[in-house]
Amino acid sequence: MSEQTPSATVIPILLPQAGNSMEEGTILSWRVKVGDRVKVGDVIYDLETDKATIEVEAEVDGRIAQIVVPAGGTAPVKTPVGYMSESDVAIEVPGSSPTQTTTEVSASPVAAPSAVPVISLTPASRRKASPVARRAAEVLKIDLDSIPTGSGPDGRILLEDVEAVGRSAPATQTISAPSAAKPASAPAASAVPAMAGGSRTPMSKMRKAIARNLTVSKQTLPHFYLKVTIDADPLISFQKREKALYACSLNDVIVYAVSRAILEMPAFQSQIDGDDLVQFDTVNVGIAVGLEQGLVVPVLKNADGRNLKGIAQESRRIVEAAKAGKIEGMGEGVFTISNLGMFGVEEFSAIINPPESAILAVGAAREEVIVKDGALRIGKKMTLVLSADHRIIDGTMSAKFMARLKVLLENPDTIGGAA
Repeated sequence: MSEQTPSATVIPILLPQAGNSMEEGTILSWRVKVGDRVKVGDVIYDLETDKATIEVEAEVDGRIAQIVVPAGGTAPVKTPVGYMSESDVAIEVPGSSPTQTTTEVSASPVAAPSAVPVISLTPASRRKASPVARRAAEVLKIDLDSIPTGSGPDGRILLEDVEAVGRSAPATQTISAPSAAKPASAPAASAVPAMAGGSRTPMSKMRKAIARNLTVSKQTLPHFYLKVTIDADPLISFQKREKALYACSLNDVIVYAVSRAILEMPAFQSQIDGDDLVQFDTVNVGIAVGLEQGLVVPVLKNADGRNLKGIAQESRRIVEAAKAGKIEGMGEGVFTISNLGMFGVEEFSAIINPPESAILAVGAAREEVIVKDGALRIGKKMTLVLSADHRIIDGTMSAKFMARLKVLLENPDTIGGAA
């Protein structure tokens, strides 16, 4: 072992959590090698998640000192995949072996700037488990200590481990166990009879992630719903005028109006983190994008700081990036907009995208008879359905939000256009 250098400053390169249900990721390739100097914003490696391929950027200036997880390797979220230091280092990491070992550095001098999350070791008395697995265990009333070694790295308990225990639990427990209630001669719940001309295809990683995320959301978040129907004629006329000046969709105007309404009601600008409510400084709006592989939600950051033209341009950019496989801002949104109006869907209720506080389902603008001040006319109506997390947002606040959004969308000139 080489002589220790206590004065060395070592900064971990962490594997990011790109989405609330993400538990681990795979390093596709490193863009740097040991000894390279990088600046904030430089792409240092490509990461494959359940939903997309992400370019991970350096969060600080520095020198690559050690690569812990090589290309092709998998690691849990928020754990080091490498280190930055002025000299090569060999940090002992559970479950991995260093790829570069020039200088041994003791753990005590490790320092990280405030911009880099601090890694805390799991106490021996607490089982290693992913956040989504812990939430599922709470809902199903399953003791994590009763689960054998988890299927994740270093025995970490994952969601599928909790679900497996839940499926095998006795019928007397809080959760239901359909297979236990069937006669012994009944086929297993997972057995699907063969059909002529049918086929069986394994679910993709992306589809599994979507299934896990939305199942946890629906089972653990107390959803409640509010619906309003607006006179969409002013909205459509406004969008057509703006579109004559620059590319702008109805959805862009809705994102614009939503961001202004959220600014007036901070509860919609919040997320739950454990027992804490975290309120964000900016309004980051997720835009649901349907791909052949499934639904993804890139996030338009700082929507409240952009005019309508800026929102239209940024929305178009992140949607195109999502279609190309790069999902931006996953997990950083506070509110999502899901629009199925272009498919003629008149009304639907959407599932909240954790850890956000709410989601707005936008239906099609349809021709109907509109009654106003005792007069009848033919016009366009649009139905909006809000799904909100009752732990964060009360019914009264949601009603105020929808009333305010209705006013903004029926009077879009009041929120302005590209200026």
